[in-house]
Amino acid sequence: MTRILHLSDLHFGLERKPLVEPLIDRINAARADLVVVTGDLTHRGRSAQFAQAAAFLRRIEAPLLAVPGNHDIPLYKLADRMMRPWRRWRRAIAENLEPVGHVGNLRVQGINSVDPMSWQRGIVTPAQVARVIAGLDPACINIVALHHPMQQRPQVDKALMQGAAPALAGFQAEGVQLVLTGHLHLWSIGAFLGERGRPILQVQAGTALCDRPGDRQNEFAVLEFAGPDLLVERHVAPMTEPGFRPPEQLRFTRREGLWRPA
Repeated sequence: MTRILHLSDLHFGLERKPLVEPLIDRINAARADLVVVTGDLTHRGRSAQFAQAAAFLRRIEAPLLAVPGNHDIPLYKLADRMMRPWRRWRRAIAENLEPVGHVGNLRVQGINSVDPMSWQRGIVTPAQVARVIAGLDPACINIVALHHPMQQRPQVDKALMQGAAPALAGFQAEGVQLVLTGHLHLWSIGAFLGERGRPILQVQAGTALCDRPGDRQNEFAVLEFAGPDLLVERHVAPMTEPGFRPPEQLRFTRREGLWRPA
């Protein structure tokens, strides 16, 4: 049994301050084997915000894997965004923008999906897809973690990441089993499986800490893998309540190469 904790979109600089301590307590209480953070650690990519994010991450007791989000590069300083978009991330968080985590029988490959040329949309390139495929381990559950979703529901009004469709097709053909993303501040799991299941289960995280008007809740999820079965614990803190509710549980199973709700 192996546990991954997935959180995204912390947005330090616009964080829900009273929830910071309850969140770190919940994260450490989960005793995950790996914590995966899929971007937007900061709200505007400023040095002070990166310092806040780094201080928060240092308090996490489990091993950590983090990839950037579009809010983690400069928005208004165009020269910085074009010429040195990752300078503050590398100073505060990690030098490697596409880290790999390996715990138990799980292998997690990070992808940097941020496109400085198109600040919000994001991109995944054929070269990134090829690197992921080259590193797949047939003895593991292979997981990809990136900020931008690879599919979106019809009601989402943001442009889908450039290169998402061919990347998803390549991952599906070559043995990626799970994709972890964020960006939309909308929780979703299993939305793209269809009645007969699919080889890839996509987990789209809500926002863990952002206090932006319009965000109705903060949340994160714990994924517990046991053989072909997956237990997902969703921890939700509505904006109208002081902290996290007891976790909701969802179950999935993987049989004959396809994921289905259990």
